[in-house]
Amino acid sequence: MKIFEAAYPVNHTPTAEELSALAAKACGLPSRKIVHCDIVRRSLDARGKLVYRYQVRALVEGDDPVKEYRFDYKNVSSARPVIIVGGGPAGMFAALTLLQRGLKPVILERGKDVHSRKKDIAAISQKQTVNPESNYCFGEGGAGTFSDGKLYTRSTKRGDVYEVLHQMAAFGAPESILVDARPHIGSDILPRMVEGIRECIVSHGGEYHFDTRVTDLKPLSDGKERWEVICDGGLTFKAHDVILATGHSARDIYKLFDSKGWMLEAKDFALGVRAEHPQSLINHIQYHGRWQPGIPAAEYYLAEQVDGRGVFSFCMCPGGILVPSTTDNGALVLNGMSNSQRNGALANAGIVVQVSASDVPEYSKYGTFALLEFQRELEQKMFEVSNSLRAPAQRMVDFCRGRESANLPKSSYTAGTIAAPLTEILPPFVADSLRKAFLLFDRKMKGYYTNDALLLACESRTSSPVRIPRNPETLYHPQLPGLHPCGEGAGYAGGIVSSALDGIAVASKLL
Repeated sequence: MKIFEAAYPVNHTPTAEELSALAAKACGLPSRKIVHCDIVRRSLDARGKLVYRYQVRALVEGDDPVKEYRFDYKNVSSARPVIIVGGGPAGMFAALTLLQRGLKPVILERGKDVHSRKKDIAAISQKQTVNPESNYCFGEGGAGTFSDGKLYTRSTKRGDVYEVLHQMAAFGAPESILVDARPHIGSDILPRMVEGIRECIVSHGGEYHFDTRVTDLKPLSDGKERWEVICDGGLTFKAHDVILATGHSARDIYKLFDSKGWMLEAKDFALGVRAEHPQSLINHIQYHGRWQPGIPAAEYYLAEQVDGRGVFSFCMCPGGILVPSTTDNGALVLNGMSNSQRNGALANAGIVVQVSASDVPEYSKYGTFALLEFQRELEQKMFEVSNSLRAPAQRMVDFCRGRESANLPKSSYTAGTIAAPLTEILPPFVADSLRKAFLLFDRKMKGYYTNDALLLACESRTSSPVRIPRNPETLYHPQLPGLHPCGEGAGYAGGIVSSALDGIAVASKLL
């Protein structure tokens, strides 16, 4: 096998014949000796003339064949059940893995199915009301369903990334995710893919239970089943194993663990603002003034150390919109999303600051929940600025210079904005780190620091500030055999792909 690189203009997609000819040349063999040729990776190079760089794989006679991803989902109607709490990426891919291994997934999702969930999401901006069980975080597919669908994790240490990507493509994601260096799906496609996964699970004998919030977990000692899971309304389920894949916003699960004296750990997280720029400006900066229609909307990743503290961009959404992703009434949280075309007029990204318990000693009285309470109170404070879901906002240069914004540019945030002095609303160490970071970011992306950019507060759900520990060998809680913390909510993932990989890892361990 030989891997070689080829470059083509952005408006030209190489044909199979072109790649085969290049493969023969790269291998120094006649074309008839090339038995297989395909694109492994595609990335856009904007350093000079805009080109796509392709990594091409060529197999010649005698080479091992390329691994084929085929998924044998078994009928598990009468198989041993495994309860999965949460229907996000970790829960869904744990369920798909169980199907392949002959175990029956029983998914308990506190929120609604993806179509019903859309109505509750629309009501958040339109009626300024939040359904605590069905919103941008809770419901079928989890927080990832209504997002950009970024699939940037390529760490092979977590597992086989391509196992996840191939399954996603089989359920309706664009096949481009298999080769793009920075793949994404889009919020217009993700719901259809999520629904396809559910239909596969149910048609093979698995179960989905929506509007089913877990209220208690009880260890059993009857020898056959190890766990009883109790839900709203008294509905109960029993199983030998429970996969806990509740997502980063299920604070009630942490409180449940604490009430029972089960081990939890505090964990650092990051918070800050969403920065919204004209997409045309980001295109101009990143493509050095050479952007043209047909080229993907430009994105960016920025990171700096400011006085020993990390400040970085998070969940950058080219051509996207901002959404209210709180799970509670009386609180405000922002997140970003984009459709598959990323064709909106504005770009947004979280610009967040690392936070540890030592930064907020006044919350030490909450112990393990110090940062959780800090996060919760800050979200409530953001809401109190306007007593609504309108986001406190300030122009970037005004923020850095400590002056009020006389007016605000148009934002994609449909719930509305209100001019506010973010330097006074945000914690001082966060505001100070952001001010310094924006000036440093401008050295890497000249023009990024501009009063045409709008800062909106706050972005606070980057990850959970609590971790549920687990044994690294068995992957179940050290005190609780058969209970498997999993995904972002347990502190073992940070995005769609890494959550899916963790779900696969945990489900595989059950055997």
